[in-house]
Amino acid sequence: MSKAENRAESRPETLKPRLPRGFIDRRAGEIAAQHRMLETIRQSFELYGFEALETPFVEYTESLGKFLPDLDRPNAGVFSFQDDDEAWLSLRYDLTAPLARFVAEHFDSLPKPYRSFRAGYVFRNEKPGPGRFRQFMQFDADIVGAPTVAADAEVCMLMADTLNRLGLAGRFVVKVNNRKVLDGVMEAAGLAGADKAAQRLTVLRAIDKLDRLGVDGVRALLGPGRKDESGDFTKGAGLDEAAAERILAYVGLQADPGEGADRVAFWERFFEGWHAAVGASETGREGIAELHAMMRLCGAAGYGHDVIRADPSVVRGLEYYTGPVYEAELTFPVTNEDGQTVRFGSVAGGGRYDGLVGRFRSEPVPATGFSIGVSRLFSALQLTKSPLLAGAEAPGPVVVLVLDRENMADYQRLVTLLRADGIKAELYLGTAGMKAQMKYADRRKAPVAVIQGSNERLAGEVQIKDLIEGARAAEGIASNAEWKAARPAQFSCPELDMVAQVKAVLARHFSHAGE
Repeated sequence: MSKAENRAESRPETLKPRLPRGFIDRRAGEIAAQHRMLETIRQSFELYGFEALETPFVEYTESLGKFLPDLDRPNAGVFSFQDDDEAWLSLRYDLTAPLARFVAEHFDSLPKPYRSFRAGYVFRNEKPGPGRFRQFMQFDADIVGAPTVAADAEVCMLMADTLNRLGLAGRFVVKVNNRKVLDGVMEAAGLAGADKAAQRLTVLRAIDKLDRLGVDGVRALLGPGRKDESGDFTKGAGLDEAAAERILAYVGLQADPGEGADRVAFWERFFEGWHAAVGASETGREGIAELHAMMRLCGAAGYGHDVIRADPSVVRGLEYYTGPVYEAELTFPVTNEDGQTVRFGSVAGGGRYDGLVGRFRSEPVPATGFSIGVSRLFSALQLTKSPLLAGAEAPGPVVVLVLDRENMADYQRLVTLLRADGIKAELYLGTAGMKAQMKYADRRKAPVAVIQGSNERLAGEVQIKDLIEGARAAEGIASNAEWKAARPAQFSCPELDMVAQVKAVLARHFSHAGE
């Protein structure tokens, strides 16, 4: 074996950098734009009297609720692990179950109704796909302790107002349904009783995929099951044809009267269809009455059917919902991966979950709320070229170049003077020469470079280079010789004036210079 082969064999194997499937990296520009969106949402929630709350990423698996992980298979849908006392812990699946645990734990000290909002990452141990991630951010608002649909109506109004504040007025609709109506429909379809609970949950999750899979896909999931494009098979609810068609007829009721229609007559016929779907079910009729009450409250506050309306297609796939359920759907068209023009779809949703907090207490605790899918909403704002996201990009730091490495302490002193005056600044810590350092400053989007060679140091001066003005001037310079002769936007100043001169350059280009 040759020496080269020996060296190659003894060299440690290099790891391949791989991002886990279903996760993403984000850089500064996107983070800053998303922050502006989140700040607008926060202001909207605070306007309605909601206060901030933060819960941890990790909860006891049993606290997440029987409808989320299967405790016999703790990794079914969630990321779980055991701690050193063998208790199962899980990364939170949503922000609602941790809220229920928090409220129950601090029940006596909280004002009730308790209005809170939370923002943070949640985790799903599910198969990732286009637009489906295993880590994503949600922004939630919930009211705990309010038993009437007035709270649900207010939450729907908050959804609408928040989207308006984000610049999406006239481009969305908040759709409202009621889980009691769905229970009534399933009761009429022969799915009543505790022994049918698992089957009902499968039906709910099938209907919730209507927008994505279409009627035929949902029909398959209501029946024997469905095989997706990858060949994976999802077991269906096992309904017979008559029961499946009854449910599809209900969710297929058209909830949009269209232009020029007699809206009063339309909504009368619409709710007649709902009554027919639930048949004699008292639960279903109670749900319809609650929907009527919500629509009256929203209408009295000035929200018409074009903004907030009843719609049977809204299901929500989690079984902990007990009453009204709602989704905010964007109505403008986009082009999907197959080049087809489709609606953007849902960006927020939620509902009433009166049983979730009560799992921790002896008495029931009413609660309602909704969650914004932050990544999806951010994508929508990008598609609409929202000015909210197009705020002025923050400048990079002032870069102090290093020309004489034996005098590193002098350069450190210069950068410290800038920082002490509130100017974002960094010392170049690489090993490259001046030309490469200038390229580095450009890649850092630095507005100013501070240069001090041995001659400047002896004279007690620095060179200040306005990189923004220099880039503009460079467009009119044809040759390298001209560049060296002109040295655009570069000047000398006493070291003692460096901070003031840098601030003056920044003030010419940016408001709030030095912040």
